[in-house]
Amino acid sequence: MKASRNKTIDFSLSEGEKYLKRCVSVVGNVQESEILNKTVLGDAMLTLDYLPRKFVDLLIVDPPYNMNKSFGDSSFKKMTDIEYAKYTESWIIKVIPLLKDTASVYVCCDWESGIIIAEILKKYFKLRNRITWQREKGRGAKANWKNGMEDIWFATVSDDYVYNLDAVKIRKKVVAPYRRNGEPKDWEETGNGNFRNTCPSNFWDDVSVPYWSMPENTAHPTQKPEKLLAKLILASSNEGDVVLDPFLGSGTTSVTAYKLNRNYVGIEKEPQYCAWAEKRLETAQSDRSIQGYTDGVFWERNTFAAQRKNKSAIQKNDKK
Repeated sequence: MKASRNKTIDFSLSEGEKYLKRCVSVVGNVQESEILNKTVLGDAMLTLDYLPRKFVDLLIVDPPYNMNKSFGDSSFKKMTDIEYAKYTESWIIKVIPLLKDTASVYVCCDWESGIIIAEILKKYFKLRNRITWQREKGRGAKANWKNGMEDIWFATVSDDYVYNLDAVKIRKKVVAPYRRNGEPKDWEETGNGNFRNTCPSNFWDDVSVPYWSMPENTAHPTQKPEKLLAKLILASSNEGDVVLDPFLGSGTTSVTAYKLNRNYVGIEKEPQYCAWAEKRLETAQSDRSIQGYTDGVFWERNTFAAQRKNKSAIQKNDKK
């Protein structure tokens, strides 16, 4: 029995049968309308060939990292660097025809697989940046540094692409506010504190890995946080655009895209994960909140809670 505060989604396939029935399968060429806003049950390496040409605005890929790892009833075995490069190139070649000329691409990786992935991406796309995010968790090592970071490579099909800077600025508390002619310079003075919206860097230390008390958490072994995906989706797509994730896992990309008014297509070969993804999509219909993203702002860690506490104190004083 789970603790009352444990919100982890971890039901069996038999318990989630109704969710699995909502998924679709692709057995031949399909129209965009047949897969739009659907979870596609199938192997991406077989399914991608049958999807429409040039319908994707944003591609987010979280492929298996090059390590031994179990995913439901299947597993990924560590390859040689040459083999992993071939594997990476094989799925990249399959997604290229699906991308619009204005599309952006994000590929998740760890430090080791990232070295290989970057070289392949450069062959086919314009490689623009590497985002590093601190996931906090990590297995300790006696003879090496604890691995607490992951990377995301950012690339585009062409020089014509979407980047919504204002949508992903970070709200930070101003410690030493600077004034010009007595007025705040590049910061906002409020009754709840002083804040500045700053341009995001390619190092993210404000993202928490999902844990047991968070509604978005599932039993998937490598689940990405909704806040992480929200940054990518808001920056590199517009409302109504199509976001594709060919290695969907427990559905974070689809769920976050839905919450942010984008269309989505997610491909996942594990029926268990497809059912969890559909459960999360059902929950998102009544709750579109994304932890760490409030009122259209990405708050620096602990900043929003501090402002809310300060605001509550001010309201109490006003009532006295």
